[in-house]
Amino acid sequence: MHLRTFLSRRSRGRLALVGASLAAVTAGLLPGAAAADPGGDRGREHRPSDRGLSAVVRYTEYGVPHILAGSYADLGFGTGWAQAADQVCVLADGFLTVNGERSRYFGSAGAPDGSLSSATTNLSSDLYFRGVKEAGTVEALLRAPAPAGPSGDLKELMRGWAAGYNAWLRKNRITDPACAGASWVRPVTGLDVARRGFAVSVLGGQGRAVDGIAAAAPPAGAAARAAAAPGPDPERTAEAARALFAPENATMGSNAVAFSGATTANGRGLLLGNPHYPWQGGRRFWQSQQTIPGELNVSGASLLGTAVVNIGFNDKVAWSHTVATGVPMNLHQLALVPGDPTSYLVDGKPERMTARTVTVADRDGAPVTRTQWWTRYGPVTDGLGPALPLPWTAATAYALNDPNAANLRGSDTALALGKARSVRDVSEALRRTQGLPWVNTIAADAAGRTYFGQSQVLPRITDELAERCSTPLGRVVYPASGVAVLDGARSACALGSDPDAVQPGIFGPSRMPVLTDAPYAANSNDSAWLANADRPLTGYERVFGTQATQRSLRTRGGIEDVSAMAARGRLTVADLQRQQFAERVPAADLAGDDVVAACPAVLPGEPEACRALAGWDRTMDADSRGALLFDRFWRRFTASVPAARQWRVPFSAADPVRTPRGIETGTAGFAKALADAVAELRAAGIPLDARLGDHQFVVRGGERIPVGGGTESLGVWNKTEAVWNAAGGGYVEVAHGTSHVQAVGWDGGRCPVARTLLSYSQSSNPNSPHFADQTKLYAGERWVTSRFCEKDILRSPALKVVPVRER
Repeated sequence: MHLRTFLSRRSRGRLALVGASLAAVTAGLLPGAAAADPGGDRGREHRPSDRGLSAVVRYTEYGVPHILAGSYADLGFGTGWAQAADQVCVLADGFLTVNGERSRYFGSAGAPDGSLSSATTNLSSDLYFRGVKEAGTVEALLRAPAPAGPSGDLKELMRGWAAGYNAWLRKNRITDPACAGASWVRPVTGLDVARRGFAVSVLGGQGRAVDGIAAAAPPAGAAARAAAAPGPDPERTAEAARALFAPENATMGSNAVAFSGATTANGRGLLLGNPHYPWQGGRRFWQSQQTIPGELNVSGASLLGTAVVNIGFNDKVAWSHTVATGVPMNLHQLALVPGDPTSYLVDGKPERMTARTVTVADRDGAPVTRTQWWTRYGPVTDGLGPALPLPWTAATAYALNDPNAANLRGSDTALALGKARSVRDVSEALRRTQGLPWVNTIAADAAGRTYFGQSQVLPRITDELAERCSTPLGRVVYPASGVAVLDGARSACALGSDPDAVQPGIFGPSRMPVLTDAPYAANSNDSAWLANADRPLTGYERVFGTQATQRSLRTRGGIEDVSAMAARGRLTVADLQRQQFAERVPAADLAGDDVVAACPAVLPGEPEACRALAGWDRTMDADSRGALLFDRFWRRFTASVPAARQWRVPFSAADPVRTPRGIETGTAGFAKALADAVAELRAAGIPLDARLGDHQFVVRGGERIPVGGGTESLGVWNKTEAVWNAAGGGYVEVAHGTSHVQAVGWDGGRCPVARTLLSYSQSSNPNSPHFADQTKLYAGERWVTSRFCEKDILRSPALKVVPVRER
């Protein structure tokens, strides 16, 4: 259907009410063609007229845009425009990152944005991303035909997004103090958008090793030092690798649950999605609805800089993602040629590494040049972060394989999910596109079906391959962490291919953990094993995650909650809303009575502390008293007491939700953690029975906004990871946690029943009216009623219609 016809049928009456005639709104808004070609920095333009690209953006409450367009390029245009209006500084900062220009503007020693890699300095970030740019990596991926490469529709979206972002820059004055007047805010190309997508894709692989890739250098005087150069300690490396990929240490996570029609009041499905992402920077979500009449109509949240809805719903299907336990990279241990540390042996024959010399400019204009070293397996790295060094010696080096470095399909997966009409379509979309690098998918549909799938782009590390080809280091590291260290000296240790995989060296869909039509399907960042506790998933390879091992408290608490909900039945969207803000503390249910009982003996001079713990309601609600004391104690206890000594009843795979349990109160570590928590609050002048929200808050526009929720180790569904600053009054800022929440169902009508929340609000600009509005809703445990159907959009009392055009 043509956009003008769509608007004339649906919008004429409402647009008259808001004082705009149909002709005024739609004048010139004809479908355009693509703007800059993402296959080149300058690109080509293909336009049948001089109108250029265009869209209509209708804003409803809390600044949520509903973008109407006549083509994918036009839809990208409207999306890029609207994202720039809310987040121009964050977006511009990210484009500096992927072009390797942070040092030029902020200094080489400065801290990078942290959202597009794990680099610790601007210099290492720039060296890596400039190397990607100069190697033409993204251009090559764009040239690959679908399905291995991105689809034509996605390329149109990226071209349009860049044009929309640029048009907003031309026509608007930046008011955000973070970048107003900054010379580094510049137009972008479709290729820049694709580069940003590449950075997101490799976050779990090359993105973790940016410092190591940038710093790796062959040893000097190799022959003389060969005998003295030790390799990594296997046990320490295994523990560091386990910690690196452990959900409890991640800055991203999520909960999601899908309920089948067997558990709901009307026989239709329900979905609650609760991703935990950073509250600042380029991994923020941004809400919108995207509509091409007759082609696409989807609502939800996008990661900034992407042109698609990443998690969301339509009139038939809802889906969310959770960060998965699959390890999206592996290492190859290289046997180096004696006397030549930049050559390595494969089947006894030497192969020379490829040197990539990269130069970036520092703030003073001085060039900084480094050489990166690449092999048939990928780049050489001297570590996966400071805690996991992989020294390059005269005899050995380590190359990193990241299959997502050949994957620009993630947005195609999102686009396909947005078009799905059932969970069967969700499964087919994942099978066809194979684009998700580091997340699971949980979905429900209006017919009452559910889906869980760990459809990740993972290196094809079978347990048999790991057993046959692991080096001595790998034999310890792989079982502990899922990070395989393979013998790079044998071609027989290549990863191979699955017949249903769209690229070599990855698992095909038939090898992935999938659960369909369970009464509930849930995940809280543990492995697929207990997506449903009554139907455990087994038989998958270690690289996907563990089986029959101890689960996190958030997983255990979540399973208790959702299984009880499913058993109770008659569920509605309101039940999902209550679950989101229940604020129950599983750690307190397991240990609270023991702590209260032990308190008088452990703290004989602190009756106030014991009363505070006894009177606590065992939630992390903003109004809870005693919660802060237990929180500070629990963090100290779990950090200082070895896991094996924390519980009286150990873990049992036969009872994984209820074990381990019974906190061990007779140790010195327990007593010290409790005493130190009391002393910490007293030193900060915080009452031991303080109201949580008085000391766990965010500041917006000078206003303190109390925030509920709790840390990972407490097991609270509504995760809040805040920065502790005793001098500042307590938890003064949220670093990451609950972000875009959606509670979705269907009632048999044409419109989904959906409630949403974006915890940190739409805009990072303190001058925007949408800088803190949803944050206040979140603090008050109130929701936004989603406006999906045209009749609901046009009835919005906040409706603002904005025609946007390239010229």
